Amino acid sequence: MTTDDGMVTLEELLKVIVSLGGRRPAASQPARLDGLFRELTARKPARPPQEIETAIWATWSGHPDRLVERRLELASRAISREEFGRARRLIEPLVHEYPDWSEAWNKRATLSYLEGRDAECFEDIRRTLELEPRHFGAVCGFAQVCLRRGERAAALTAFEVALAINPHLSGVLPAVEDLRVTLSASLH
Repeated sequence: MTTDDGMVTLEELLKVIVSLGGRRPAASQPARLDGLFRELTARKPARPPQEIETAIWATWSGHPDRLVERRLELASRAISREEFGRARRLIEPLVHEYPDWSEAWNKRATLSYLEGRDAECFEDIRRTLELEPRHFGAVCGFAQVCLRRGERAAALTAFEVALAINPHLSGVLPAVEDLRVTLSASLH
C-alpha cells in the first residue's frame, strides 16, 4: 500500500524484491553485465568472485561520459565523508539528467538511508531495481533499512534475495544466520 504522499511502502518494496528473479534489466543497462552475472552465479567461477563483483560495481558506476562518471565519484566520496549536503547537491542533478542510470539512483538511496529518509530511500531503491533487478547492493540497502526499523523478517527475505543474485556476499551470510536464529527463537 502506497502512503498518502504516493511513496512506496516497505511492504510494496518487499513484494518488488521478492519478484526480482522474473524481471529483466532495462535496455539501458550495459550488456556486459549479463556475462558478469552468469560468471558470478556459476558453480565454480573462472576467477575469484570478488573480482567479478568489483567488475559489476565498476560497470554500474561507469558512464559513457567520463565527466558524468566523475560527478558520481565525487558524490560517493562526499557520502563516505558524511558530507551529506554536498553529496545531495552532486547526486540530485544526476538522477534528473540521467534517469536511466541505475547507480545514480542507488547512490541517492544510500544517501537517503544515511540521512534517515527511509521513504525517499525506498523510492530510489524501487527505481534502481526497475532499471537493474540484479542490483544486490540496492537489495541489501533495503534489508539495512528493515533492520533499522526492526523488520527482521523482511530483512531476512531481502538478504536471501540478495544472496540468490550474488551468492558470494560474505558479509551477508552472518546476518542471515543471525536473523534465522533470532526469528526462530521468537517463534518458540
